[in-house]
Amino acid sequence: MTGSVPAGPGPRLDRAAVERVIQRAAELQANERDISEGLTEQELKSLANDVGIPESHFRQALLEERTRSAVPAERGLIPWLAGPRRVGASRTMAGEAHRIEAALQHWMAENELLTIKRRFPQQTTWEAKQGAVASIRRALSFGGHSYVLTRAREVAGQVIPVDSGRCHVQLVADLSNTITARMSTATGFVGAGVAASVVGTLLGVATLVVFAPVIVTGLIGYAVLRTRREEVARVHVALEQILDRLEHGEIEVQQQQLRGPRPSAFVRIADELLKQLRPGDKPK
Repeated sequence: MTGSVPAGPGPRLDRAAVERVIQRAAELQANERDISEGLTEQELKSLANDVGIPESHFRQALLEERTRSAVPAERGLIPWLAGPRRVGASRTMAGEAHRIEAALQHWMAENELLTIKRRFPQQTTWEAKQGAVASIRRALSFGGHSYVLTRAREVAGQVIPVDSGRCHVQLVADLSNTITARMSTATGFVGAGVAASVVGTLLGVATLVVFAPVIVTGLIGYAVLRTRREEVARVHVALEQILDRLEHGEIEVQQQQLRGPRPSAFVRIADELLKQLRPGDKPK
């Protein structure tokens, strides 16, 4: 079988031991070269060839390293309280780049209520659709869909070929707008508490009572920031679900079914309203 390792004498090593041996062997091979100032991609490719890494695996690893920096780790009090400003998901999957990209474009427009913001050679960014129709669909959450990606400032998508039959897909949601809004709300609560405590001090209110507004509003502000982490988690799940559908061809199947004249947005909204009013009816 292609890619299988021939059996040989000696005890068998478990997966963890195999990974440690291979990693250590690669480190020893790398130490034979001077990489104190880093390597170019061509030098790194040559090193991978020396240790017997297939080119397709090397290209995939290199792509994953390039895209990993798109969502850098955030440290500090605010990210700990409210979550990161950006969240992403990526996966390498089978398929042709143009087909995966077309399926992704279709899903973002029809099922996430996003519209294209910018187009780049290997990246597209989307933002929330505007208008009455999109607002109605978001408000009514048709089909139980929460449209959480529309809360992002923008969503970026990359589809990069790894080889003739595989692509690396990455989605990144910029949620910096939501952390700004939560910070403003939390600051407003805390500011109101501080103002109430100052007034209480001027009026001669007891010390134990005068600080109560600061404590209460501080807890409220903390809760406002912490609940954003749940929103970030929902966005991350939504990105992973899109990759799941792309990987299993579910979006492409739906796209192939959309042939013939397409009903208007108002007709589709009316159909969805009927489904909501008659939940027991099975869709045709």
